[in-house]
Amino acid sequence: MCHSCAEAAAAGAAIDMCLCGAPQTQAAFARMEADLTRRQMLGGTAAVLGMFAGFGLAPREVRAQTPGRPLLLTNLRFFDGTTPAMREGRDILIEGGRVAALPPAGQGPEDAERIDCGGRAVIPGLIDAHWHSTLVAVTQTQAMAADIGFVHLMAGREAGATLMRGFTTVRDTGGPAFGLQLAIDRGLLPGPRIFPSGAMLSQTSGHGDFRLLNELPRADGDLSHAERAGVAALADGRAEVLRRTREQLMKGASQIKIMAGGGVSSLYDPLESLQFLEEEMEAAVRGAADWGTYVCAHVYTSEGIQRALRAGVKSIEHGQLADTATIRMMREEGAWWSIQPFLADEDANPKSDPRQQAKQTEVAQGTVRAFEEGRAEGVNMAFGTDILMNPAGTASQGRQLAKLTRFMPPLEALRMATGAAGELLALSGERAPYEGRLGVIEEGAPADLLVVEGDPEAGLDWLDDPAANLPLILKGGALVKDALA
Repeated sequence: MCHSCAEAAAAGAAIDMCLCGAPQTQAAFARMEADLTRRQMLGGTAAVLGMFAGFGLAPREVRAQTPGRPLLLTNLRFFDGTTPAMREGRDILIEGGRVAALPPAGQGPEDAERIDCGGRAVIPGLIDAHWHSTLVAVTQTQAMAADIGFVHLMAGREAGATLMRGFTTVRDTGGPAFGLQLAIDRGLLPGPRIFPSGAMLSQTSGHGDFRLLNELPRADGDLSHAERAGVAALADGRAEVLRRTREQLMKGASQIKIMAGGGVSSLYDPLESLQFLEEEMEAAVRGAADWGTYVCAHVYTSEGIQRALRAGVKSIEHGQLADTATIRMMREEGAWWSIQPFLADEDANPKSDPRQQAKQTEVAQGTVRAFEEGRAEGVNMAFGTDILMNPAGTASQGRQLAKLTRFMPPLEALRMATGAAGELLALSGERAPYEGRLGVIEEGAPADLLVVEGDPEAGLDWLDDPAANLPLILKGGALVKDALA
């Protein structure tokens, strides 16, 4: 029951069961908020962004839109998120927060408010399919030991910066992001759309077990700091995995995240370790499927990936150590490969412990082959960064997408962060927090759009400096940045 309903009940009013947190209710709120944002641009979004000017997150200027008038982007070329070519000869008409039409150039409605894009390229808002909204802008020590209020405040600040880098949607693959999502969707903070997983489900000793050795053994009912904060949930056995799955769904998870193998950041689980028995994974998969959604799994190695696929996992997170047979199994199962350019370069998440560094190097050695063979085998692939507990690294988000041009043509790389990532998000079904097909420019899609300085067909280096190279950003049809001359 929400605060308002609780007050009404305390006053003796007769109320039905509170449905304020239900996905359908939140979707309705989102539609109303998008319309209000569009109609009250100066008093709404611009004012909110002004609150963040001290953090350097506010645009130089946001022009006002006339209430009730459609918006028409003209004089442009665009990438629609799916077709591997730039399209010309069309304008983009926006009404009610959505792409209303793609009329022939110069044939839009007379009453529309026009923005001349000056011949620049327009692309869909970017999607990071592996992001940690509450864990990206703090160090590992802060994430594990600081007051959780500090962690959430840092996450709120970083959300605005994420949006200004052109990422209008993120799939949050672990952490307490529900409050941040609600604040953004209500228009209280600038930030991307968030598809939250909630707490990462981990076995004891797994990749999500952040306890120190002096905290062992665990007594029944004991919760670690990470569990109390909603970062992770430890579960052993089918019943406990099912319970923790259902808890995250109750909180509003759009998908469930499990740890199916060892990780780089965790100290005590070897990279090749198998985590969760197949029947434990099946419990999470069945619990998610009962709510119409799916499970994604952190895992690097072939045996771990195969176990996850047999259990019904639909999205493999990382997977850089997969062999050919496993890559083909991903394709045959129709699973998604949410993959990151882990190259142990200057943008890698910093690791001071030699054990972590050794694991990071091993993963990097498999990254190049994973991209090349995954592409060759035709696996469904979506882009993510997994920038984690690395405040200095958040600025590299766009640059990491640009690195994919090492493995594929620029528009193919861009598709991995737009249309393809949107298809992955659609696996959430009715648990998806937002209506419409994300990552594309087509009639009926949410108007999440970027105007870019640069030619997306020639390269993606312009992503390295979004402040200079993204003069216009729209989210849900609302101008959140407008620096066009």
